[in-house]
Amino acid sequence: MLGRRPLTKGSGDGTLTPFGDRTITERFERGSSGMTGGAVLAVDQGTSGTKALVLCPERGVVGTGTAPVRPRHLPGGLVEVDPRELYDSVVTAGRAALAEADVPVVAVGLANQGETVLAWDPATGEPLTDALVWQDRRAAAICAGLDDRAEELRHLTGLPVDPYFAAPKMAWIRRHATGSGVVTTSDAWLVHRLTGAFVTDAATAGRTGLLDLDTVAWSETALDLYGLGGEALPLVVDCDAPVGTTTAFGPALPLTGLLVDQQAALLAQSADDPAAAKCTYGTGAFLLARTGPEPRRTASGLVSCVAWRLGGRVTHCLDGQVYTVASAVRWLTDLGVISGAGELDAVGGGVPDTGGVTFVPAFAGLAAPWWRGDVRGSLSGLGLDTGPGHLVRALCEGIAAQVVELAAAAASDRGAPLTSLRADGGLTRSALLMQTQADLLQLPVEVSSLPDATALGVGAVARLGHQPGLTLREAVPEWKPSAVYEPRISGDEAAARLARFRAEVSALVGRAAGAGDGSGGTPGTDGAGAGAHDAAGAGGGVGGGAA
Repeated sequence: MLGRRPLTKGSGDGTLTPFGDRTITERFERGSSGMTGGAVLAVDQGTSGTKALVLCPERGVVGTGTAPVRPRHLPGGLVEVDPRELYDSVVTAGRAALAEADVPVVAVGLANQGETVLAWDPATGEPLTDALVWQDRRAAAICAGLDDRAEELRHLTGLPVDPYFAAPKMAWIRRHATGSGVVTTSDAWLVHRLTGAFVTDAATAGRTGLLDLDTVAWSETALDLYGLGGEALPLVVDCDAPVGTTTAFGPALPLTGLLVDQQAALLAQSADDPAAAKCTYGTGAFLLARTGPEPRRTASGLVSCVAWRLGGRVTHCLDGQVYTVASAVRWLTDLGVISGAGELDAVGGGVPDTGGVTFVPAFAGLAAPWWRGDVRGSLSGLGLDTGPGHLVRALCEGIAAQVVELAAAAASDRGAPLTSLRADGGLTRSALLMQTQADLLQLPVEVSSLPDATALGVGAVARLGHQPGLTLREAVPEWKPSAVYEPRISGDEAAARLARFRAEVSALVGRAAGAGDGSGGTPGTDGAGAGAHDAAGAGGGVGGGAA
């Protein structure tokens, strides 16, 4: 077991107060950012909402704006959203941040969801379908049909053949929704609406399954295998390339930074330490670690992809995913176990342990390192004495245990153990979850002083695009932890808890394989039958989303 630090929880005003029998060290400084240049507007368009920050070099965050997004979760693993809602949320959040800041802004940066796709008319900018959100599983049968080419595609693109990524969903749209217009990730459509440009950044392109990992260019082989040969695809640009001017937020502003969300968070959290690994705890959990200028094919089940391309220079990373984190918390909320994420600590802190309950929150399947989209979540070990606190603690352990698997895989692929884990995202506000993570990981978990690392990262990229002479360290706010959680249980106890979780996952995988063909897909969600019927039954699916 690692040596414990004396830990306390800050009250938010710089004083220290006890937090039960746990303690954490907190510090948060809104100003003294360490950045240079004028203020920038950083917009993070996410799954459940959009957040915008105005980042000032001297004063830090001087304006914020938010707008909700409401994806529809439909039967059969379908997840859709009206693309107009994405665009409206970007404009609403950006305008609100600018109004609160009331300072001149020199540039805009836009972060995106990565694997969410839609078809749209390049002449009018109008969407032709709803957007298929990254969690959507309807393209599972398309993936199963590529089983014999899966390893070839993984080596070529760095990505497994899985409905999570963009290419299978793009192929589904072409087969079952529309052959008109262009089919792209959501960022290309948003940028077109904002500026008229038809581009995507290198990191987002790397989330499609269509980008050659070595050349960082569209792969004709991958396009042909997915049945997308001949498609008009956006130009792949550097993340810090000025792509146009927008008046959507009021004044005419150059759009100078584009980056997929998780890589933006990695940039913000690793600018001072390229060896740092980060995990963002949001709708899902995403662990990323840089690997340098050359791609590193993985043997562990992680994704190898582009972290960013700045000034023509590519940095690569490893990426692992937990599909349902905040969405699992919402599930407990919908059941009435808790009133919301803010109650995790109070309810979970009312009991000393999980009471023997094991929770595998695989509501959208298991991602890395298993890649089993056919597995469904489970709760086991329930008894008449099981209460809300046990369920909350079991959920925290189920999330943290999956992140431990990702961290172990990253350490194996990089050939060096992690020394700590940097954390950001809304659920880092839960001391129970962060302490559980440190306990099972048996490493310090360092929580970012600002939970909005994605916005900070894309803001830095926008700054680089506006001022090409800046270095990355000059563009990124100084990284400081607001809290450091040290392990509080022994290595043996952590190993025992992880063994119980792994045993349950093995049982789930075995049952799923026995129930289906073992392809890892979600049965019955491909084709015009189940997929289109379910969507239409919910009030207009992807095929009839928008004229």
